[in-house]
Amino acid sequence: MPWIRVRIVHVLVCILSGWASAVCADQKSGTLDLYFIDVEGGAANLIVTPEGESILIDSGYPDNQARDLNRILHVAKDIAGLSAIDHAVVSHWHLDHYGNHAALAASFSVRNFWDRGIPDALSEDPGYQDRISAYRSASQNQSKTLRAGQYLRLRSGATPLKARVLSASREVVSGEGPENSFADRHQPQPDDTSDNAASLSLLFSFGEFRYLTCGDLTWNTEARMVTPRNPAGKIDLFMVTHHGLPVSNNPALVLAIDPVTAVMCNGPKKGGAETTLKTLREVKSMKNWFQLHRNVDLDAALQAPPEFIANHGTTAECEGQWIVARVAADGKTYTIQIGKDGDAHSYQTRDEH
Repeated sequence: MPWIRVRIVHVLVCILSGWASAVCADQKSGTLDLYFIDVEGGAANLIVTPEGESILIDSGYPDNQARDLNRILHVAKDIAGLSAIDHAVVSHWHLDHYGNHAALAASFSVRNFWDRGIPDALSEDPGYQDRISAYRSASQNQSKTLRAGQYLRLRSGATPLKARVLSASREVVSGEGPENSFADRHQPQPDDTSDNAASLSLLFSFGEFRYLTCGDLTWNTEARMVTPRNPAGKIDLFMVTHHGLPVSNNPALVLAIDPVTAVMCNGPKKGGAETTLKTLREVKSMKNWFQLHRNVDLDAALQAPPEFIANHGTTAECEGQWIVARVAADGKTYTIQIGKDGDAHSYQTRDEH
């Protein structure tokens, strides 16, 4: 079959070219593609670089007849055209974020595992020991720890590409960036002792384009990361934190980063909270935000317009539609669309950050 011959030739070229990584990324696209995969209120964010390198941040819920695993595999293989995941990242140790890392590695090649470090125990999850054992086995005890201030090593072409860790294990990058004029919007909340507060935050830059994803980082840690100075600066695309739940998305962060666009990885009955949506409406530069799901318990007038919501029904009837942001090769423009056939909404990358 023609496509098999193309793949064989591609692999041979990779081997003969002797790339430093000793493994071959999938075919170059020229664009930076960011897929937001519907895992029903969990998280699965697949990023494919212009060099064909792939990063999967989180992997949704396990079980459910492999629902989330199959959705990830569909986007990775059938939509993005990948033959492997180069970097599988765990933002934090909650079931809806690393639930399929082990199963993914059993059915699809995963070359590198990254996380915030593996704790000995997790009080909020009685099944943690079994799940972390599966993760250790899948990663062959070779997962690498990311710390605040570090960079995730990625190949970069003509347009510079970087991914920097801004928070990890409750440590944050501080003392960098412009002063945060919204610092006074932080109203301290009770300390969060759960693993949410230890989430990895990653800032991707591709030329002038900026994308921020913070896992399930919660209120007080968000504030520590962006006050009194904001190391993220102003960004273009924001993955709304913690599925849009109100224990996250501190206005001191959201208003300071001033995103032009946002994607919310919520479920029909998880996330998409009214207070978070109100904060998004306050953002001065916001043009559109997209939701993976309509919040079925909230007035439609408070949510994104229907054309910016990927899935409108309940979990039982959900088709698992995904969202993709595609950044041009020069990093100066990007589009966001729902699914393969959705309208591509176009945006200009902001000039100053």
